[in-house]
Amino acid sequence: MTTMFKDSDHIYFIGIGGISMSGLAEILASRGCKVSGTDIRETPVTNHLQSIGIQINFGHHAENITDDVTHVVFTAAIHDGNPELAAAKAKNLLIMDRAQLLGQIMEEYASSIAVSGTHGKTTTTSMVSEILLAAEKDPTITVGGILPTIGSNLKIGHSPYFVAEACEYFNSFLRLTPLAGVILNVESDHLDFFGSLENIYHSFHDFAKRIPENGVLIINKEIDNISELLKDLACTVETFSLTEDANWMVQNIIHHEYGKNTFDVYLNHEKKATIHLNVPGDHNISNALAAIATASFFGISPESWVKGLAHFSGTNRRFQRKGEKNGVLVIDDYAHHPTEIRATLAAAKNVKHNTTWCVFQPHTYSRTKFLFEDFGNAFFNADEVIIADIYAARETDDGTVSAAQLAERIAKTGKSARYVGNFDEILSYLQAHCQTGDLLLTVGAGDVYKIGESFLAD
Repeated sequence: MTTMFKDSDHIYFIGIGGISMSGLAEILASRGCKVSGTDIRETPVTNHLQSIGIQINFGHHAENITDDVTHVVFTAAIHDGNPELAAAKAKNLLIMDRAQLLGQIMEEYASSIAVSGTHGKTTTTSMVSEILLAAEKDPTITVGGILPTIGSNLKIGHSPYFVAEACEYFNSFLRLTPLAGVILNVESDHLDFFGSLENIYHSFHDFAKRIPENGVLIINKEIDNISELLKDLACTVETFSLTEDANWMVQNIIHHEYGKNTFDVYLNHEKKATIHLNVPGDHNISNALAAIATASFFGISPESWVKGLAHFSGTNRRFQRKGEKNGVLVIDDYAHHPTEIRATLAAAKNVKHNTTWCVFQPHTYSRTKFLFEDFGNAFFNADEVIIADIYAARETDDGTVSAAQLAERIAKTGKSARYVGNFDEILSYLQAHCQTGDLLLTVGAGDVYKIGESFLAD
């Protein structure tokens, strides 16, 4: 039973269908707490929560906050004007955001791990999880994607191990105090909140400072101005890198056909293991190195690194092979930042094919606007680029940036790039122009994956 809530407490989640919120709700429900919540629409996630006895309302209404509700948890996407949040405040209920709840749950686990970074959090969290599972440590896992090994984004374990992503948006990760913290990379993103790269560095430094003296920070040595992140830390620091002289390094990288990798792992220039990785790209080798360094801190053996990473086949929407139709291979990826797009397209080069088609759906107007020039230069490894309409998510269109403008900017680099926008029109264009032996990538954090699925189905 959790130490945070009494049996008589009723915890209500506003936005319960979110990938992280659903996991936290299920953790509390598994401990005997009364849990309910609301979301906008029915999804496989909400169906699962209902199947384990969690009541879910669809649509946000003040009357959903019934008199027996004692605590309310909300996500960063919920605004002050939300009727349920307003009702909870009017009733003087105990209210916390998702990150605060995650931090409180994490404190109950002696061997807690939080993976942060602008890119790669879900993949690296999953890799750490695979290694712990291979070592039979029975961890509790909450990850921002579906990990096939556990068939979910959540596994409730019965050990001191707790593995979670540490999201920097709205400074959520500053609610966490992990024993082992990971910083994979630090770049400009979420500038609608942070405002500047300097502020992002400040937040990641604050995250590192939250790691206790007996803990460890695992950090990428290739991060620009890394010294800004390492000032005045109480914890041990271990570095990893593919290119710099670091504690954890790799040698003898072999990129196999169809995207698999083999490489040797070295700790302080001493060979520790040979890893066979079934996901493509140098960025995933770097992610694997971070996962190995993290596991090693907890005394996990090289044999478990090898076994766990060999078993890792990726998470949903991370260079996920969706299928093949008329000789065209369809792969879907969640990349929504210029660095991620470059990494995805670089990984695609290791997959045997002819023409690379990249259908990109920009995610949020603010990100597209702030990183416009970087997006414009990110597609050099694609042969044909199609830009879909911007996925608004939590934002509204203020008219200052458009998908058509982005397509024009990409075309200025000499790429064959066009704005099509509508999914049905994109599908028709692909069906008319993709040829046997081509690779079709659907890329973005919205619902662009539906184009690939439709291509395969029609």
